[in-house]
Amino acid sequence: MSNLISGNTGKWEIVIGLEVHAQVSSKAKLFSGASATFGGDPNSQVSFVDAGFPGMLPVINQYCVEQAVKTGFGLNAQINLASVFDRKNYFYADLPNGYQISQYKQPIVGEGFLLIDLPDGTTKRVGIERLHLEQDAGKSMHDQHPSKSYIDLNRAGVALMEIVSRPDLRSAEEATLYVKKLRSILRYIGSCDGNMEEGSLRCDANVSVRKPGRELGTRCEIKNVNSVRFLYAAIEYEARRQIEIIEDGGKIHQETRLFDSVKGETRSMRSKEDAHDYRYFPDPDLLPLELDAAWVKSLGESLPELPDAKKARFISEYGLTPYDADVLVMEQERAAFYETVAKGRDGKLAANWVITELLGRLNKDGKDLADSPVSAENLGGLIARISDKTISNTLAKTVFGHMWDEGKTADAVIEEKGMKQVTDTGAIEKLVEEAIAANPAVIAEFKAGKERALGFIVGQVMKKSAGKANPGMVNEILVKKLKSA
Repeated sequence: MSNLISGNTGKWEIVIGLEVHAQVSSKAKLFSGASATFGGDPNSQVSFVDAGFPGMLPVINQYCVEQAVKTGFGLNAQINLASVFDRKNYFYADLPNGYQISQYKQPIVGEGFLLIDLPDGTTKRVGIERLHLEQDAGKSMHDQHPSKSYIDLNRAGVALMEIVSRPDLRSAEEATLYVKKLRSILRYIGSCDGNMEEGSLRCDANVSVRKPGRELGTRCEIKNVNSVRFLYAAIEYEARRQIEIIEDGGKIHQETRLFDSVKGETRSMRSKEDAHDYRYFPDPDLLPLELDAAWVKSLGESLPELPDAKKARFISEYGLTPYDADVLVMEQERAAFYETVAKGRDGKLAANWVITELLGRLNKDGKDLADSPVSAENLGGLIARISDKTISNTLAKTVFGHMWDEGKTADAVIEEKGMKQVTDTGAIEKLVEEAIAANPAVIAEFKAGKERALGFIVGQVMKKSAGKANPGMVNEILVKKLKSA
């Protein structure tokens, strides 16, 4: 699959590396005991440490370290038993200390990778350069007063995992698939809730373009993209902007840009800093972080079954296609729901009903899986009635509609509405004979070689039976009678 895009001077290749900031699912901040819960009143969750008061010393939150290590295992990455916290120096009003406690040359997690499934059915390996822990800054609000900026320090000191990819991504689509896969892994592990709307998962995209096979071009960084849809649009716009500049004889300058979601374009924010601009040095208030090897091993062994392993099992155990398995394992709750539906039943049929009927109806009604009016157990009961031919697959859709609206089991709906499939040979034979007698012209067409006429007669029989006749039996009896006529 080619990801090259066309310009006036031929084909161009996009090169993308992502820096994802994932907020650790912790009740307390990284270096203080202040609450890290989203939604508090401004400046109501700020300790003296977060506010940068003189003499206040940071104390590492062990739970955040555990979550970073678990995430490292989920990314097939090297866990560093020794790491160092550094001070990253820059000056903004929402950073009280004038520096951010982060990690630079010695992060807690080293190189790893994750796999993304591409639309053409192939799998791509995307390298992970590092995962490091750092504290978040506060929030500056410039739209609350005509001449002043307001500062909210509730986020100051919240624990972040910055996950840096290699520049292995070659299209906006690959970048969005990467973020979706990473989000899924984080949610399975429980290290981040992945809520982009609340800012607990944010993405910086480093984008450059080049002629295929040439050296890397100058990159621009698009900061703080908070939705997958915006990420796609931002990369597409930025790549074409850079191509147009280069083809017009201009040069790309390394800079930080923001994405304007209203205009659908990126705009310049500031010149891009390099690492030396931040004057990194080890934080003198924090000792090197040294991890016990046995403790680290136990964290790795405590992980749940992750998406890739679950997908492989769904394919082998339930006979699913890679696509269906991928859809089902994307969310842990969805995978668990499916396994309940499929337990002891036809796995492919169960997948089709969960993906097409249930998820389709949830999407239409704007509901989450947790709010589904049809439980996994009840949907499984419907699958059982299809499999034992109590109802046809077509009739099952009507039963499902009643289950959704009335909150009843399949058996209750079938019994109350009199929807049992007619499998009595004599009854079906009578319906077939009536349909044949009522449609002599269609029968003549069938005998003249028009096979489609058979479908019309089957439809007439199903209509006469109010959809209750077994379609397979109808077809079999009809063909037998027509051949003997």
